[in-house]
Amino acid sequence: MEPVHRGADPFDLSEDDDSAPPRRTLTVSSLTQLIKNNLETSFPSVLVEGEVSGSKLSTSGHLYFSLKDRDAIVQAVMFKHRLSFLNFNLTDGQKVVARASVSVYPARGQYQLIVQSLRKSGLGDILAMLEERKRRFSAERLFDVDRKKPLPRCPSQVGLVTSPTGAALRDILQVLGRRNAGIDVLIFPTAVQGDEAPASIAARIAQANAIEGIDALIIGRGGGSPEDLLAFSDELVVRAVAASRIPVISAVGHEIDWALSDFAADLRAPTPSAAAEMVAETKEALAMEVAQHEAALETSVRARLDYAKASLSAFTPEDAEARFMRIFLPTAQRFDDATEGLDRGIRASLLDRRHRLDLAQNSLSLASPAAVLSRGYSIVRRDGEAKTSPCPLGSGSIVRAAAEIVTGERLNLYFSSGGARVDVVEVKR
Repeated sequence: MEPVHRGADPFDLSEDDDSAPPRRTLTVSSLTQLIKNNLETSFPSVLVEGEVSGSKLSTSGHLYFSLKDRDAIVQAVMFKHRLSFLNFNLTDGQKVVARASVSVYPARGQYQLIVQSLRKSGLGDILAMLEERKRRFSAERLFDVDRKKPLPRCPSQVGLVTSPTGAALRDILQVLGRRNAGIDVLIFPTAVQGDEAPASIAARIAQANAIEGIDALIIGRGGGSPEDLLAFSDELVVRAVAASRIPVISAVGHEIDWALSDFAADLRAPTPSAAAEMVAETKEALAMEVAQHEAALETSVRARLDYAKASLSAFTPEDAEARFMRIFLPTAQRFDDATEGLDRGIRASLLDRRHRLDLAQNSLSLASPAAVLSRGYSIVRRDGEAKTSPCPLGSGSIVRAAAEIVTGERLNLYFSSGGARVDVVEVKR
């Protein structure tokens, strides 16, 4: 761009006068560049709604079209790398909303829109409705993480809730057959688009839950416009997914698409094929994992054995014996001390008991009648049973006092050695 002197207004077309500062005449390129800079700075991002007209895909892959309404028309271009994110077929006559920046094409001297994204007109109302539902279901905790159920590692039976004629079913069956042909597949056909679709999808989810043995449930469909995917955001479907006892994988549309069933499901897959890959781990992957665990176990065992060998090799037999004796000796000493203490205790107890027995025997001997008689005493018994009694001291009643006898009574006297029979001549009381 050619320089413009400070203070000069390039759009001022008044006649020059001697008092005005000097200014340069603009070239077409300079003027166009000024307009381009002003437009691009003022309108870096705008949302423009209009009807598509004259759409044409160039050989380079860029899409050229016009947006028009009743009173105006503007040219637009959507470059190839942006087209990959377009999730519907653009046709003339469609009403769309374009997110774009404003630019100027100098070669033609016209402004145009450089489009980053397109959506069908009216999508804003749909998104607002989905956001309102999302907030309501979130408040009911239908999307909480603690409600999510884990997906079985190697399911044996998988249920599919999808259209029986859609590409999603073919993709899922192809992936399951390729990765793990041993999985049983139960198909629950349903409409995935239209007014009857929500009730049908919810009914098929309930039907699958009534069957025992299904380990995982995939619900979904192929790609489409946001309107096409609305069935999977319906309240009936969301509540059926949240209430499912079977872990549910939501696989609705392409990776950039989303539905409220994605939030209620236990797992979200970017595509139906990806959902099939989640439930069907390949036999090769399982075998590889087993081999990895086997190698890790072998490495761990070898490391432990090597450590044990290294520890043992550091000691000679003499060292090992010395270490053992240092460990064993305190125990052996405690055992010996305990044995000796026990032996001493038993001996002391026996001596004490023998001493007590001797004392008892001595006391018994001193208290016996024979011992009393040996000290000069005698026993007086009445006569009557002396001849027949086996007792050497007789068996008649013992006389303890003079008052117990009368004159003329016959008594037996017993001494330490022998005895005598006497008649009582006189009693002294």
